[in-house]
Amino acid sequence: MRELFDAVRVGDLTLPNRIVMAPMTRNRAEVNGNPNELMARYYAQRSSFGLIITEGTQPAAVGQGYFRTAGMHTDAHEDGWRKIASRVHEAGGHIFVQLMHTGRIGHQELTGIPPIGPSAIAPAGKVFTGKRMAPFETPKAMGGADIEATKAAYVGAALRAIAAGCDGVEIHSANGYLPQQFLSDNSNHRTDEYGGSPEKRASFVVEIVEAVTEAIGAARVGIRISPGATVNDILESEIEATYGALLDRLSPLGLAYLHVIKQPSFDGITFSRDRWNGSLMVNTGVDDQDKVGSAKRLVKDGIADLVSFARLALANPDLPRRIKESRPLNSPDRNTFYTNEEAGYIDYPVLT
Repeated sequence: MRELFDAVRVGDLTLPNRIVMAPMTRNRAEVNGNPNELMARYYAQRSSFGLIITEGTQPAAVGQGYFRTAGMHTDAHEDGWRKIASRVHEAGGHIFVQLMHTGRIGHQELTGIPPIGPSAIAPAGKVFTGKRMAPFETPKAMGGADIEATKAAYVGAALRAIAAGCDGVEIHSANGYLPQQFLSDNSNHRTDEYGGSPEKRASFVVEIVEAVTEAIGAARVGIRISPGATVNDILESEIEATYGALLDRLSPLGLAYLHVIKQPSFDGITFSRDRWNGSLMVNTGVDDQDKVGSAKRLVKDGIADLVSFARLALANPDLPRRIKESRPLNSPDRNTFYTNEEAGYIDYPVLT
């Protein structure tokens, strides 16, 4: 019978426990995307997690969707992440960088570049550009050159992450960002090899993962999906067919893990467990009122190999110890989620 505190093999790593820090946008990077000392302290505090997955990090300038998010496409970005990886490793932890291209969820007031997407379809909603809340723009429909440049950007960012000493990368294909925009039939109206059927809509994501695994090795690559998610104006009408096609093509690659977020309207965890032959990391979603109990149960029952925590990881830098010793948990402060200050970032109390 497996437990949360059993060691687990993920790619080439042996993790001391199965508790993972989920990726969370925190907006604490410099305006130019450089990681900083504040971020290094934040991640180092959480090194007792079996694995840390960083905040979404743009692989290219056009892939930035939010103010003060970190990048991985310049030498300065790489140097900043090198300092973070070193601090995490010194504290005994492991760290994967999540590569997040936001696609149509962006604005040229933020980047100076018009956003891109699978089709010229603007999402509903607004985004903070650093100056104002602005309605999303209609993205440029990606042509062949854009697709090849985007794949190259993912590869370049992955190579930088490894050069910086990080243990691997997670391809963010969830939450309505560029890869899921290709998967979803309401944001992808293409009629070429990247649209028109579940199999074709899955091709862009598969090609990104294949290119990155060729560059850094499958053991250093994870992928995150959220089948059925409606965030960022996504609506998927062929969930099982689309994600079945995706997992059929990804499962044989030998990736480090598949990371699945359960949605209120679709149980992506059970769906993925039935189709994935490698390590499965799960997140039970924001509606789960007993995250710790669910994590223990999913691991014990052999459904999950690892379980990720987001808000509890934010509010409890020492969450693994608190779970192991059945200690009270700090509550996250929503008012400080997206500021650029120390409060609500590195000042949550730890057990003495």
